Amino acid sequence: MRKIFLLTVFLCMTASVFAQVTARQFQLKNSSDGESVLYVYLADNPTGRAVVDCPGGGYSHLAMDKEGTDWAEYFNRQGISYFVLKYRMPKGNHDIPLSDAYNAVRTLRDSAVQWHINPNDVGIMGFSAGGHLASAVSTHADFASRPNFSILFYPVISMSSGRTHQGSVYGFMGDSRNDKEEVKKWSSDEAVRPHLTPRAIVILANDDHVVPALTNGVAYYRSMRERGNECSLIIYPHGGHGFGFWKNYAFHDIMLSELTAWLNSFKAPAADAKRVACIGNSITDGMGIDMSDEKGYPAVLQKKLGAGYNVKNFGVSARCLLNNSDLPYQKELAWADAKAFNPDIAVIMLGTNDSKPHNWKNKSEFVKDYTDMISQLKKLPAKPKIYICTPIASNNDAWGISNKVITEEIIPLIEKVAKKNGATLIDAHTLFKMEKNMVQKDGVHPTEKGASRLADIIYNSLK
Repeated sequence: MRKIFLLTVFLCMTASVFAQVTARQFQLKNSSDGESVLYVYLADNPTGRAVVDCPGGGYSHLAMDKEGTDWAEYFNRQGISYFVLKYRMPKGNHDIPLSDAYNAVRTLRDSAVQWHINPNDVGIMGFSAGGHLASAVSTHADFASRPNFSILFYPVISMSSGRTHQGSVYGFMGDSRNDKEEVKKWSSDEAVRPHLTPRAIVILANDDHVVPALTNGVAYYRSMRERGNECSLIIYPHGGHGFGFWKNYAFHDIMLSELTAWLNSFKAPAADAKRVACIGNSITDGMGIDMSDEKGYPAVLQKKLGAGYNVKNFGVSARCLLNNSDLPYQKELAWADAKAFNPDIAVIMLGTNDSKPHNWKNKSEFVKDYTDMISQLKKLPAKPKIYICTPIASNNDAWGISNKVITEEIIPLIEKVAKKNGATLIDAHTLFKMEKNMVQKDGVHPTEKGASRLADIIYNSLK
C-alpha cells in the first residue's frame, strides 16, 4: 500500500513539473482522413522556436514514446514548443508521409501568431526512418514547408539496397526501389543543395548495426560539409540503434547537454526582420570558399546588417541571366525560393557567365530577360527595393568568361536595365579591386577576404 502511495505521489509531482513548462497540450488532425495526427505541446514561456518530431519505426510503425512524446518536457523547458507527428505509413507510396510532414511544418507557420512561434525558427527532428523523413523534407520540400534546421538521430539517409535499413527502403520506395534515378532522388545525401538545405545536427552511435553510420548519417554530414552548409556530427562509442530518450542510455545526459548547446549556438532572425535576397551566380554562391554559408558575402552581409535583417544566399554557380543560355538562373529552385522568400530587398549579381561566347550570341535578349526578372520581383507582396550589381572583373578566360565582353557590352546593358526599371545600380566592377589576396587563383572568384570586401560594397549601398 505504501509503495502505491509513493508511486502516486511521484506521478503527481512529475505531472506538476511537466505542467509548469507546458502551457497547452492538445491534438490536431493533420490529414483529411484523420489518420495523421499532430500532438501539440506549447511551451509555457515560448522563445519562438518550435520543433516537429518524426518518430522512427522503419516506415512500418512508430515509436511514439522514446522517439516522440518523451521529448516534450526537454524542449518545453527551454521555451521550445514541440509537436509530435503521427505520420501515415507509405506502404510503397512515399508521397503519403511526405505530405503529412509538409503539412505539419506549414501548420506551425500558419499558426505562428496564435502559438507564439517565429516562422523563421521552425525545426524538424527525426529518428531512424523518421530521420529519413526529416531529411527528405529538408532537401525536397518547397520553401513554405522546408524547416529552418534539422535534428537527425541515427537517420536512414540512403535508399540504396545494401547501404541502409532494408525495411525502410521497402516501406518508402515500394516498387520504385530498383529505379536508380528514384533511389538517388530519395537518398538524402544526394539531394543536399548549397544554402537551401537547412543547417543540421546528426547524432549517432558507433556500433549501430541496423542503420550503418558511414553510408547514412556520416554520408549526410559529408554532403552538407562539401556543399558549404552548416552541419554538426556527434558519434557516441556505443548505444546501438534506437536509444531515443531512453534515460538508462549511458550517454543520455551528455547527449541532451550537447543538443542543448547546439540549439543555443544559433539564433534565428526575428519574425519581422527585413528580408534580403542575394541572387546570383558563383560569386554570390561563394564558390571556392570553405563553409561559404558562413563566410560567403551574403553571410558577411548578414553580420554587418545585424539582427534587424534576414539575409539569405540564393546564389547558384555557373548560372546565367540569359534564359536562352546553357544554365539559366530562372530555371533554378533558388529562383523559386528567392521569390517565395518575399524579400524586402533584392540584390542581383548576374552576367559573368553570360559573357561566354556560346551564351553571348543571344545578347539581344539580355535586357528583356533582366527586365523580366525585375518585373517578377516587383510583383511580390513585399514590393522589394531592387539593387543590381555590375559583375566584378575576371582575370581568367579559362571557362570562356570574357572580361572584355563584361566591360564593353554587359555593363552598359546593366546600366540601361537599372535606369529603365528604377533599380539602384551597384558598380561592383569598379569598387571591387582585383588584388592578389582578394581573388582566388582562378582569377574569377573572391577569396574569403574578397567576399568580405564585396559585402562591404553592398552594405554601403544598402545603408
